[in-house]
Amino acid sequence: MASMVAFQQNQLSFPPLASSLSDFTGTRLQTHIQLKRRTWQSKGALCVTASSTKKILIMGGTRFIGVFLSRQLVKEGHQVTLFTRGKAPITQQLPGESDTDFADFSSKILHLKGDRKDYDFVKSSLSAEGFDVVYDINGREAEEVEPILDALPNLEQFIYCSSAGVYLKSDLLPHAEVDAVDPKSRHKGKLETESLLQSKDVNWTSIRPVYIYGPLNYNPVEEWFFHRLKAGRPIPIPGSGIQITQLGHVKDLATAFLKVLGNDKASKQIFNISGDKYVTFDGLAKACAKAGGFPEPEIVHYNPKDFDFGKKKSFPFRDQHFFASVEKAKSVLGLEPDFGLVEGLTDSYNLDFGRGTFRKEADFSTDDIILGKSLVNV
Repeated sequence: MASMVAFQQNQLSFPPLASSLSDFTGTRLQTHIQLKRRTWQSKGALCVTASSTKKILIMGGTRFIGVFLSRQLVKEGHQVTLFTRGKAPITQQLPGESDTDFADFSSKILHLKGDRKDYDFVKSSLSAEGFDVVYDINGREAEEVEPILDALPNLEQFIYCSSAGVYLKSDLLPHAEVDAVDPKSRHKGKLETESLLQSKDVNWTSIRPVYIYGPLNYNPVEEWFFHRLKAGRPIPIPGSGIQITQLGHVKDLATAFLKVLGNDKASKQIFNISGDKYVTFDGLAKACAKAGGFPEPEIVHYNPKDFDFGKKKSFPFRDQHFFASVEKAKSVLGLEPDFGLVEGLTDSYNLDFGRGTFRKEADFSTDDIILGKSLVNV
């Protein structure tokens, strides 16, 4: 039988933050939107009480999405276990998180150590422990999910983190949950997992985020812009810069994951999750500058076809319009994002990059290639 251990760590990973703009729980805007959100909650979104406490397994949980989701679930009184390989610390004190909150979380979180690709171990350990709900945050292939379902025949709900990247490229936007999908997408494993869930006699919900940003982001989304702004460099943006995209804050995504828990309206449903506003590439560069307190940036447009960057990416977003409708999540789940784009980027900057922490060192090599060549605006 696999063993589960409650972890306590008192090491402060980040120095305390003094900021009136934001804290770990997120900026709460006192606006009409917040009032609207409360109305939706009273009309049927899940209200978790002590009597509905669940035994929850999170596949993953030590990075980004799982870090914020696990804290929300523990605060709601659920018994939460993280299934990981044990290579990363199970708990770390988050920027802006009080010592008291961190100690409380660390005393309650449980850990099941193993490799999810060791399917025999997954079946035996999960079957022995038993779980009411599984959140699969890091699953990429359908074959990784089937052993979990086999091990838990009485599972109440399987909640999956998919991706809006499964949609087939289209001239008709925004993408809706009923839109055609691309079986050749680089996210085809997630698409195949959704198909597996639909074929099984299991209560499932799939979440399709667009681009996710926020503190501790391991993908170079906002960090890519912050590095260039801090260095006082021009920001190279492909094409005209009016390509439209969409970002959603990680804390809003965690809230969405919480809202589908035990919610009958979320049964066997797919939801796009992101911010409810769209932004151009140029607009995103300006929003990042505003969030970090930098001057408005110099933007240089270039034609990607004029360059050979080898295997390096010169820009962190796909060079196309890419955004999705979140109306279904708003109407069915009563979900209203807490963060507008600038507020969310400010939260990310204050709690991460602005404190001197980031995931990847700055690499301006492709920028130098672009800026060193005679440019033609497109």
